[in-house]
Amino acid sequence: MRGPVIVTGGGTGGHVFPMEAIAEALVARGLAPEEIRFVGSRRGQEGRLLGHGPVALTLLPGRGLRRSLRPYDLAVSALAALGLVGALVMAVTLVGRWRPRCVVSVGGYASFATCAAAVVWRVPLVLVDFDAVPGAVHRLFRRAAARRCVAFGFPADDAVVTGTPLRAAIEAVDRSDAARARARAATDPPLGPDRLVVVVMTGSLGSRRVNDAVSGLAARWASRRDLAIVHVTGERDYERVLARRVAGDLDYRVVAFTDMAELWAVCDVAVCRAGAVTVAELTRLAIPAVVVPLPGAPGDHQRRNAEALAAVGGVRVIDDASCDASTLAEALEALKPAPTRAAMSSALAALGRRDAAAAIAEVVEGASR
Repeated sequence: MRGPVIVTGGGTGGHVFPMEAIAEALVARGLAPEEIRFVGSRRGQEGRLLGHGPVALTLLPGRGLRRSLRPYDLAVSALAALGLVGALVMAVTLVGRWRPRCVVSVGGYASFATCAAAVVWRVPLVLVDFDAVPGAVHRLFRRAAARRCVAFGFPADDAVVTGTPLRAAIEAVDRSDAARARARAATDPPLGPDRLVVVVMTGSLGSRRVNDAVSGLAARWASRRDLAIVHVTGERDYERVLARRVAGDLDYRVVAFTDMAELWAVCDVAVCRAGAVTVAELTRLAIPAVVVPLPGAPGDHQRRNAEALAAVGGVRVIDDASCDASTLAEALEALKPAPTRAAMSSALAALGRRDAAAAIAEVVEGASR
């Protein structure tokens, strides 16, 4: 029996959800779940998001290095380096035992050890880059890769432009007017058909600055009957945001984290970061958005991602440092007219790619032969 396909990476939902999508696509092409293995990090979201499915999950020690020379951060990075050494030893041992037919990396610190083990054992390595700027791990292993899949750019000898893989549940979201009306009626309690629905989502961990801005905005708009805000705070800020909620006519719903397929099905306008998966979901589902790029992201990739969408008129961009209730209110008011949102949706739809996960699975099959 041939060895499994290892899908590695993680740390945040932005890595984990594409791992799930790639595995789904591999199963659709004939692999049994037992022929796939997830490898991630104990400190990331992998255990919570991937640990209960049919694909086996292995979690390695380690954490990301701090990009700072402050004494505390240097100490944390030193401990992180020790953890990565332990992860490398485990990964080399496991890859030697499993003898996989291919290793597929979606990036993040969690992918480093398994990519290195693939090189040690001469296992074909496929790198999947979602952002306009590849991360540090993939820059390190680029020359060793058999193939690369990229979301942006142009085809090259070692790269196939596939887009960013999305879960089947996201791909299946129907955003027609009739489907949105049915989805809103099915929420508990139902979302009013005359309200503009704003969905706020800044990742599985959440953004303190954006969460504070939305809390302030909800208080300012407490008397609004034409709007609904569904605020996905992330786990860290949920209790704090919930405690600040002001009663009023505004339909303001605060949740820690949930399946975004359900929220994108009812959404008119999004407020979000500009991570690769979020960008892919906005373009695939043609959702107009106010985008607040994460400052200090490696290679400033979130700003580059946001600029690509803003260049075609699909989003409005607010700098993180400028994001507050006032700037957010101004940006969202500008998106209220239906013709404005329709034009933005059309621009985003032109950038969206279907079946990215299937395209990546095809590349993986070719590299595994």
